[in-house]
Amino acid sequence: MRQGVMVFLGLCFVLLQARLWFGEGSMAELVASQEKLEQLQLENGRLFRRNETLAREVVDLQNGLDTVEEQARQELGMIRKDETFFLTYD
Repeated sequence: MRQGVMVFLGLCFVLLQARLWFGEGSMAELVASQEKLEQLQLENGRLFRRNETLAREVVDLQNGLDTVEEQARQELGMIRKDETFFLTYD
């Protein structure tokens, strides 16, 4: 009888250990969740910085034409009527 109880307790211990290491809510699942969380936090930080930059651009665009002019010059190569364009070779 005593040996049967010990076998039963040993079996319960093995089953609980197996669940701890391999089952739902296991250590492997916890590590994977932590890694996923870190990746999401990095992505969230990148997107937050991008949103801040876009918000500043929106405010600049709402406040004046200086930003529009600067973007037109840089992105489209536009110049004013009274300006002379010089092409230089480096």
